[in-house]
Amino acid sequence: MKKRKLGAIEVSEVGMGCMAFSHGYGKIPPEQYSIEAIQNAAAHGCTFFDTAEVYSPNLSGIGHNERIVGKALKNVRDDVVIATKLFLGFGESMTGVYGAVRRHLEGSMQRLQTDRVDLYYLHRLGGAPVENVAEAMGKLIDEGLIRGWGLSQVDVDVIGRAHNVTPLSAVQNIYSMVERDSEKAVIPYCIEHNIGFVPFSPIASGLLSGKITTETKFEHNDDVRNWVPQLSKANIAGNQPIVDMLKRFADMKGAPPAQISLAWMLHKYPNVVPIPGSKNKERIVENLNASEVTLTDTEFAELETELNKCRVYGHRGFSR
Repeated sequence: MKKRKLGAIEVSEVGMGCMAFSHGYGKIPPEQYSIEAIQNAAAHGCTFFDTAEVYSPNLSGIGHNERIVGKALKNVRDDVVIATKLFLGFGESMTGVYGAVRRHLEGSMQRLQTDRVDLYYLHRLGGAPVENVAEAMGKLIDEGLIRGWGLSQVDVDVIGRAHNVTPLSAVQNIYSMVERDSEKAVIPYCIEHNIGFVPFSPIASGLLSGKITTETKFEHNDDVRNWVPQLSKANIAGNQPIVDMLKRFADMKGAPPAQISLAWMLHKYPNVVPIPGSKNKERIVENLNASEVTLTDTEFAELETELNKCRVYGHRGFSR
């Protein structure tokens, strides 16, 4: 698979979001299935795997997903890049931000069965000034416990304040054809400052796959699609022109719509590494194969023009 860089960290052009094996898409698969799915992705050329300490069923407990990722990748650890995230609660860092961040990191490393984390994100802004977190991350880099660090769901003002203390490797924000806020300033800033940009939910929780309709029933328990703005029944109908447009391009290229949506962002920006997530082995490989879909400049321009004509119904942005 083609390679890209997040700062100085080289990764496969398309990564894998592992959350769905633990949270967010209803009933989780058996652990062995999840392990095999991750290992299959690695065998297929994926070298970038994303998790977080809070990814557990119904977000109750800590580390369910990290343990699965650790088991899956322990035998290929030196060949892959593992990213995980911490969340600092209010008051948690009263005795020192570095100590709090390091405690979280040590727990993650134990669950991941590794002696370092390649890319360590602050999951959301929370209980400490971002400058203090940046300083702590710099110490962890110096100690060899992490290779780089990142922020998630942030705008340029926060990115700049952090980057000035300890240079960032990556910013992970929501980004897709129907969530384009980061195009305004975040992605250009990241390009200018050699920061990778990692879109989560790049297929809009399945909307851009063309497989979701107004009749689709999401699961009742622990399924984020019940509150994704674009996936209300009314907004699925409103966004159908975008899906139809993608299907036209997919037919023309002989590729699934989800691959076209990923190829669009890969063509558009040199620092973008999407991390589509799925709990289905076949869908994971299909998403990774977006790296093999090449849009010509003319095809990209046509796709961009058609997309810009479409109104998006439902918007999440950086607030959640």
